[in-house]
Amino acid sequence: MRKNGRMSDAGDFIDASLQREGSWLRAEDLESRWGSGVQYYGASVGAVRGTVRDALRRHRDLMHDDITALSSELWSVPVYERRLSAVVLLQSKVRTLDNADLTRIEGFLRTAQLRELSDPLAVDVVGPLVAGLDLLGRVRADSVLDRWAREPDAWLRRAALLSPLRALRAGGGDWHAFVRRAKLALAQSANQDHEVTLVQEAVAIVLDDVAKHRPELEFTVDAT
Repeated sequence: MRKNGRMSDAGDFIDASLQREGSWLRAEDLESRWGSGVQYYGASVGAVRGTVRDALRRHRDLMHDDITALSSELWSVPVYERRLSAVVLLQSKVRTLDNADLTRIEGFLRTAQLRELSDPLAVDVVGPLVAGLDLLGRVRADSVLDRWAREPDAWLRRAALLSPLRALRAGGGDWHAFVRRAKLALAQSANQDHEVTLVQEAVAIVLDDVAKHRPELEFTVDAT
């Protein structure tokens, strides 16, 4: 996608469009709410989604490797709207992703540092990606999610727990795997307040959703 260190045509289009859609007032508001760990153009979520849609219309020939390379290109610059556009891109093309792409997504999750980036990656990219794999691919992906649940990185633990949310809501998903990973993730977080918050929030999000849609499921100590 990149040539001679320059941005790809699609990446350049997305970045330029996001800057045009930006508002310094919105950028200041986002920084005041979420901190200065990344920069902000101040483009709205709707503008980000529209920009990605326009880019995909302009570049209809993008294949799997092009999509994943473009997502890395967008993510490589720590600007919230660029990184959100990478998430939206992967959401839009999740059916083209495969088991090997979890490595790239893991890198994104390790550097996300914002729920507004990590949670849609987990729920709308990792979850559907895993659900669309064949049996062997699913086994391999499950081993990755089990590892994430034990990781020192709390953002990976959070992602492992949130990833089955859509499948569980729809009546599928592996509830016992969620319970197992939740216990692993909570145990790993025992001594770090911030990490406990991230992981406990993820567990609460899933349990609240399950209580509404599948009240027969219970989070019990003997579930394995």
